[in-house]
Order: sequence, then structure tokens, then C-alpha cells
Amino acid sequence: MTATPESRRGRPPKGSSRLNRPAVVEATLKVIDSDGVDAVSMRTVARVLGVDAKSLYNHVDGKDDLLDAVAEHILGSVPLPERTGDPRADLRAIAHAFRQCTLAHPQAASLVLTRQLASFPALAPVEAVLAVLRSAGCPPGEAVPLLRALVALVIGTLLREAQAGPTYGTTDPAAIARRRTELERSGLPHVAEAAADLARFDSDAEFAHTVDLALDALATRLGLGGPRTGADTT
Repeated sequence: MTATPESRRGRPPKGSSRLNRPAVVEATLKVIDSDGVDAVSMRTVARVLGVDAKSLYNHVDGKDDLLDAVAEHILGSVPLPERTGDPRADLRAIAHAFRQCTLAHPQAASLVLTRQLASFPALAPVEAVLAVLRSAGCPPGEAVPLLRALVALVIGTLLREAQAGPTYGTTDPAAIARRRTELERSGLPHVAEAAADLARFDSDAEFAHTVDLALDALATRLGLGGPRTGADTT
């Protein structure tokens, strides 16, 4: 029997049977990976899922909730390492674990800085960093700004790696040679002197170096002293 408009009216939209919050988060990440955070809307996410945008409201409250869910997903999937008791080593390991997780969706990294979340998964990395700082003798009032500084540094470095890296350097040999020549001919003596290094971009080495600089400053602030143990570039 041919279905009448009335009998079709109660059917769920095409594709809605597979809808759940994790699926909506994954679809949102696809939008972000492809076109950036600014491209996220209920319509663009629904288009990825092949459903009507209104059906998403059964799983999220709107765009803000979508973005919160993505930030929570990123933070909740960070493989937090076991603590060793060495503050430098422990904070370095957390930073590299966060980078490993974030690089799967680098365009979404900024959400970690802009969303205020209260769930257990989202706060687990925060707890891990605070635990290290408190164990090192840092009082809560100072641990919080140090935590924020570390997060801002790590996220900023990752955003540069994902989005601005080619502006400052590259890994392509031909492009490196061209850029080095441009810099050497810039007429700026210190830029010309550093041209070979400015022209290339080693994301692993630069992230490790940046994290170590931050840990050196933190160790000085906390009076930890001692030589740094070296960067883990894994």
C-alpha cells in the first residue's frame, strides 16, 4: 500500500536511527577538520549526518553545546601518563600526550582555551597538571595561573604548528631553499644570519623546545633547580 503523507509524517528523518551524542560530536569534528570552528552550525553538522537539523536537539542544546562536547571529547581522550614524581618529566609527558591527541583534530585545539567545562573527562587533564604542581609545593593560588600559562603555551604552539607553520618555515627542501634565499636578501642582518633556521620548520623539535623552556621557567619559579632531563619528542 502506498504510504500517505499522514502515515509518513510520524517517521523519523532519514539517518536519525544512528543519531546519538557521540555521533553528533564526530560529525562536528568532521566539519571543524574540513572548514574550521567558525563553520560549525546545527545545519552543517546535520548535513554531515544526513538528518534534519532539528533532530540534533534531541542530543545537544545548540551550537554552544556542540562546541562544549567537542572540547570535552578532546580533553577526555588525552592519554594521561602515570606520574613519576619528577615534576618536569610529568608535566612534559602530559604536554606531549595532549599534543598527540590534539593533532588528530588541530583545528579544534582553540576550543580547549575558550570553553569552560565541568565534566569529569574534561577536567581530568586539569587535575593531572594541578596534582603535579601541588606535589612540587606550589600553593593553589599560584598553581592556577601556572596551569593557565602552560595550557596557553601548549595550545598556542599547536595552533602555530597546525595553521601558521608554513608562514615561518617549511619541511619541503625546494621551498626551504627559496625561503632561505629570500631571508638572506632581506637586508636585515640578524634575519639573514638566521635564514637557514628560519626557513625550516621542525614541529616535533619546536614543540619539545618550547615545552622545555616553559618547564625551565616553572622550575625556577618553584625553586626546583637541577638540570632538565631533556625533551621527549615522541
